Amino acid sequence: MTTYYNMKHKLLTGILLCCAVLMGCMQRQTTSAYQAVVAQDGSGNYTTVQAAIDAAPDSCQEPWRILVKNGSYEEQVVVPRAKSYIHLIGEDKEKTIIHLRLNVGGKPEKPEDDKTGFWVCSVHNPESAVYKYEGAVVNVKGDYFYSENISYINDYGVEAQNGPQALAMKLQGDCAAFYNCIFRSFQDTWMTSTKDGHRLYVKDCFIEGAVDYFYGGGDALLENCTLYNVRDASVIVAPCHTNPRFGYVFLNCKVDGNADAAKGNVKLGRPWHNSPRAVFIQTRMQIPIAEEGWTNMGAIPALFAEYDSRDSVGNVLDLSHRKTEYEGRGDSPRTGSCPATISAEEAKRYTYENIIMANDGWNPRLYMEEANAQ
Repeated sequence: MTTYYNMKHKLLTGILLCCAVLMGCMQRQTTSAYQAVVAQDGSGNYTTVQAAIDAAPDSCQEPWRILVKNGSYEEQVVVPRAKSYIHLIGEDKEKTIIHLRLNVGGKPEKPEDDKTGFWVCSVHNPESAVYKYEGAVVNVKGDYFYSENISYINDYGVEAQNGPQALAMKLQGDCAAFYNCIFRSFQDTWMTSTKDGHRLYVKDCFIEGAVDYFYGGGDALLENCTLYNVRDASVIVAPCHTNPRFGYVFLNCKVDGNADAAKGNVKLGRPWHNSPRAVFIQTRMQIPIAEEGWTNMGAIPALFAEYDSRDSVGNVLDLSHRKTEYEGRGDSPRTGSCPATISAEEAKRYTYENIIMANDGWNPRLYMEEANAQ
């Protein structure tokens, strides 16, 4: 009987040991695909995202993959110009969160002017914890940046539901791509590169805000993304293109929002500077938007248009009342016009191959396919 129990104990111990080895191998295989691992519990190489980026080599010519384990990373993240090909990969977009409470508001003249308490977390306030910080939670200056499965949140914008400017993301480099990420703030959530030749690809992402919350320049293609409005009379885009190949392109996206945003006054965009371009193709308007669709700002757009926009149940929208005449600012404002729609033939030009792959074959979808294969 004793021999039987000894054999049984040895067998069970052997099975448990094999399982432990197997689990260890699986974990090593999972993390071996990364050059660095960030984990708040100390189980990785670094406990902050910034530390992992700082340790990455300069001038990479291939992806430097950083796994960011689930956690609440309250920090500012800056990817320097010299750090190219940084890839930030989260475990779960709902649980891997990079966030900070900051804004760029100037000192209020009177205390009562600061109803939302912005000054306490302004980067211009010498007594603020974020004094002299860069004006965004994440600032990407390096080229070929890629990220997936991460939430980027400006806590001030989300909490205050008011201005001033409070960026969650700022891009300055070329060839950036995002997959399955979340971006949240209120005013100016995401600023894209202002260089016409720069490219940005965004797929299956959620972008939230109220005032010009996707703005800047470059050729940007957003596919299957949700643009979520959190205020009545929200304005989604405010581009400043000069002479891009395509400008902002929203393909098969959704315009959605809360109860306030569903009152029918949301605008697709307004022209910030120069001759901006923005096109919404086969967009599903989950909430009613303003009949005119667009509004004035400081410039005359080269193209603010739609193709095959539909309502929440799939009915084709009447675009005949969309705005086509624009007026600038000042005592003698400049005026001009642009089309409010494009044809089916014109819409065929707005493809991933034309906008993103362009002449050099840059193909960030390969990274996204790898993510889906895991």
